[in-house]
Amino acid sequence: MEDNALKDKIVSFPRSPGVYLMKDSARKIIYVGKANDLKSRVTSYFTGKDTRPMAPFLMARVHDIEFINTATQKEALILENNLIKRHRPRYNVNLRDDKTYYHLSLDPTEKFPRLQLVRKRSNDSALYFGPYPSGLAAKETLRFIQRIFPLRSCRNRDFRLRSRPCLEYQIGKCLAPCKGLIGEEAYRKLAESAVSFLQGRRRELISELKKQMDEAAQELNYEEAALLRDRVAALEHALERQNVDWGGTTDQDVLGVYANDDNYQLCILFVRGGKLLGSKSFAPVKMKSNMSEIVSSCLTQYYDGGANIPDEIIIPCSLPDEEVIIEWLTEKKNKKVSLTTPSRGAKNALLDMAKANARNLWEAAHKSEERKKAALQILQEKLSLTKLPRRVECYDISNISGKHAVGSMVVFQNGEPDKKSYRRYRIKTLSEPDDYAMMYEMLSRRFARGENLPDLVIVDGGKGQLNVALSVLKDLNIKIDVIGLAKEERAIFTGKGVRKKKTGKSEDRVYLPRRKDAVYLSAWPQALRMLQQARDEAHRFALSYHHQIKQKDDLGSILDDIPDVGEARRKILLKHFGSALQVKNVSLEELQKVQGIGKELAEKIYTSLRSNE
Repeated sequence: MEDNALKDKIVSFPRSPGVYLMKDSARKIIYVGKANDLKSRVTSYFTGKDTRPMAPFLMARVHDIEFINTATQKEALILENNLIKRHRPRYNVNLRDDKTYYHLSLDPTEKFPRLQLVRKRSNDSALYFGPYPSGLAAKETLRFIQRIFPLRSCRNRDFRLRSRPCLEYQIGKCLAPCKGLIGEEAYRKLAESAVSFLQGRRRELISELKKQMDEAAQELNYEEAALLRDRVAALEHALERQNVDWGGTTDQDVLGVYANDDNYQLCILFVRGGKLLGSKSFAPVKMKSNMSEIVSSCLTQYYDGGANIPDEIIIPCSLPDEEVIIEWLTEKKNKKVSLTTPSRGAKNALLDMAKANARNLWEAAHKSEERKKAALQILQEKLSLTKLPRRVECYDISNISGKHAVGSMVVFQNGEPDKKSYRRYRIKTLSEPDDYAMMYEMLSRRFARGENLPDLVIVDGGKGQLNVALSVLKDLNIKIDVIGLAKEERAIFTGKGVRKKKTGKSEDRVYLPRRKDAVYLSAWPQALRMLQQARDEAHRFALSYHHQIKQKDDLGSILDDIPDVGEARRKILLKHFGSALQVKNVSLEELQKVQGIGKELAEKIYTSLRSNE
């Protein structure tokens, strides 16, 4: 649609809140924006009032603009965020976490609550603590709390069905509430102490525990007093190790942004109860935009993803839609949330720290990218590749004497694993051990699709596997660089010209088409490491699938293929009769007596087991 036609269309836009969607010539959404006045906001793109650096690039590609009315600005904010997550427009900020973080969760409504690790927060009655900067940090915290406050760790089902105290009780990590060895009131105090510790009220907790210890001693309950004394000592030691303490009791998130040309690196610091507990980083954002738009998009996308919303969020700049974001955050938290842009004091020092962290992250990532690019260039040069191997696919086969044969394809994009593109293959045409034929089947199935072809194919193996791959590509008339990577002992020559096998560690060699001798990349370790990482990842992925298939087959039972007999009913039958073989040998009358089976299903099971003979 030409500019004049677009301008004529915009005349009919309403002067009300809503979301506008910009589309390219292929009708693909390339930008989603929100506005309090749709007509005025969209018109600003054509009058030059939108001074953002990305505006000219965006308008050069826009062929159509549509809008969706909303009743309020807050509804426009929510709709914009949902559409961005759904369509991933090119010119919007798409916030990508560098990892998923753990939380600790405890549900106080349970009779005997337990602490557990979770990755996602749910809208339930549970309390959540975190996020923790790593899974290791979360697990260490859980282990520490379990040692000081021995709450149960078993699942609710196991807790209800347990016939006697478990091993955790024997080693002092649980007080066995499952068998009534601790009362509900005493257990509740223990759980409340654990919550106080996680909420940062550690000094108050120590004072309370000391008071309980003195009371136990006065009542001559020396064993209880000794337990409380040990808890106090452990907590005081943990408090001594707290080396970043900003004072105060407010929960805060601090958003630091480092800008380098059109690159933005974001980092969030977590301050809980005045103590800096950890940080979270995101993949760098590259786009021509301003700081306020980056920060606004970060807040809406991050806190809409189930993240814990603190009482205060410290940000590096004021936002044009600040009031509506505050309203949205407050509604999600069910408590007042404030956005603060400090210019001095302790909060500004926290902001500087967050920005410094973001800068360090960007510089480290930038150096890493440069090293990866240099390694790719070395691979292209030393292996005589036709193009820079930005997209690499590596293949491996896993089987035991031809049984449970599977294949794997892993993808590396610019030197990094692209796990969403991984594929696994169940070998269908062979039951005998023939790695070459299995490799041929897997590669034929993959390249028959002819889509999203890689720059380089790696097969795990030597000349044999390499020739298989070349044969598949020749049959399909596809031209791609292919190499084989094999770990073998390297032969050397003695001074007398006698060939002798090297007895040391085996070395990876690269096999190339139409070349007799293998290539060694040991002089370029960064490039070799890229190939090895792809090969090892393909091996791991294939082996895990092979184990999965084998385990399923090993644990399979004659009950698996009976219609209407799912996992729950299989468990009922196995628990009642002891084994699948016993189920097969019982009479129809005995099957009908099993609770939860019924007459009709019993007849179906009885008939099916005998027809399978």
